[in-house]
Amino acid sequence: MAKLLIADRDQNERTGIAWLVSSYALNYEIVLTAGTPTEAFRLIEAEVPDVICIELDMIPREAWDSFKELIHHYQPVVIVMTAEATFERAVQGIELHAIDLWVKPQSPDTIKRVLTRCARELLPSVRASAGTAAPASPAVSYRSLFLPQEASGTSYHLMLIQPEDTAQLTTLLSYLQEYPFHAPPVLLPLSDAIVCVFPSEHLQSAQQLHYLGSRLLREWEETSAEPLSIVIYDTDDPLLTLNQKYRHAKQALEIRFFKGYRQISVVQGKVDWLMIDPFLTPAEQRTWIEMLNDGDREKIKRWMYREFLNKEAPYPEPGLLRIRLTSILAQVRRFMKSYYLDEGAVEDLYHRVFETILYNPILYRIVQEFLLFLYEVLDAASHHRESARTDVVEQALRYMEEQFQQSDLRLEDVARYVDRSPAYLSSLMTKRTDSSFRQLLTSIRLKEAQRLLLETNLSVQEIADKSGFVNANYFSRIFKEKTGTSPRSFRNRKK
Repeated sequence: MAKLLIADRDQNERTGIAWLVSSYALNYEIVLTAGTPTEAFRLIEAEVPDVICIELDMIPREAWDSFKELIHHYQPVVIVMTAEATFERAVQGIELHAIDLWVKPQSPDTIKRVLTRCARELLPSVRASAGTAAPASPAVSYRSLFLPQEASGTSYHLMLIQPEDTAQLTTLLSYLQEYPFHAPPVLLPLSDAIVCVFPSEHLQSAQQLHYLGSRLLREWEETSAEPLSIVIYDTDDPLLTLNQKYRHAKQALEIRFFKGYRQISVVQGKVDWLMIDPFLTPAEQRTWIEMLNDGDREKIKRWMYREFLNKEAPYPEPGLLRIRLTSILAQVRRFMKSYYLDEGAVEDLYHRVFETILYNPILYRIVQEFLLFLYEVLDAASHHRESARTDVVEQALRYMEEQFQQSDLRLEDVARYVDRSPAYLSSLMTKRTDSSFRQLLTSIRLKEAQRLLLETNLSVQEIADKSGFVNANYFSRIFKEKTGTSPRSFRNRKK
């Protein structure tokens, strides 16, 4: 006895066909009905009907490829129905390998004749000719893959294949569907990978599966430039379900972070990542400050390679390494600010590298992009230093930023440092910045005071001293005059 699914938006159509099947005893033990594409998809996966009568007009264009893959996977006998006798509908029927096309309204005699033929003659012949190409077992489905305890995984081997570009999944699926497997697996396409489930009776060991994976990868690369990452799950643990095997294999895909694509990873259980402290130690922070200030590219490169590349199992948890890279980027950020590089082209590169650290799937690429960015920063800082040597105003501003804590710092002191007369230096600074020496110095001191108010618990008196103001009262008056609020109110408001 066969199982029949009637999928049509018109309830009268569904009821009429179901009544015909019941009234004339057409050898269908179970008759299922669906009035929406979602319900039809669910019943196909959950019930695996032998024969499907489907209204083509109910399948939306964006869901057509998914529906076609579902039909090709479960391989039911398909009868298509349509209210439009067009060439496009005929082509869709051909794509589904439909045995008949019913143009509405269809006569009851035709419906009875075709369904009877399917149940008595065509259905057994289709099942026999499909052989091992049909799904190994109704238990191997998306339900068994995603739902815990849905089905035992002891009788199946698992292979997970992921292309770098997920837009190539359709191409990869077509390749696997046509690949000459000795025993075709059940193919379950996901949003970013394809799961291949092999019955154990056809593959006795993971070694055979590894050989198959190597051959598949080699032959794929002969025709495609798209890199693949393959994970083979090898275990005979009788307590593991197919869902648990899949979750462990999915986690193991992260190994590509270290090994890259065009690799095969064999895992036997959950990946045990090595836990590390992702933040730079004080000693490492000092090392980075020295390397950046010295512009020592070779030392920076050696440090990065030693810290991040040539890792072996057990691998550090990828997320922690990403945090560690951002911790280094924070040191670079401070260096950039000290040379006023936090704008323009270098600033754009900074944001691009930050996104690379967060999202690039391969560690080696992240490190290379990071190093190229560091070299750009060092070049820009070097250029800035060269310019500052010949730029009197830049030299003066740099000296003021280094000495502003001195409450008695005068224009004469700065002029003596740059070897210019006070009047000439004052004129240059005003032309360049539209601000006087006193205004610039006050701005530098207020900027430091604001930082201390936000980042420390120092008193207003202590902040005034550290910022170069004569006393707390003068500091509070100037602060309110320039910012519109008192130091205490500024601190509380920001908090």
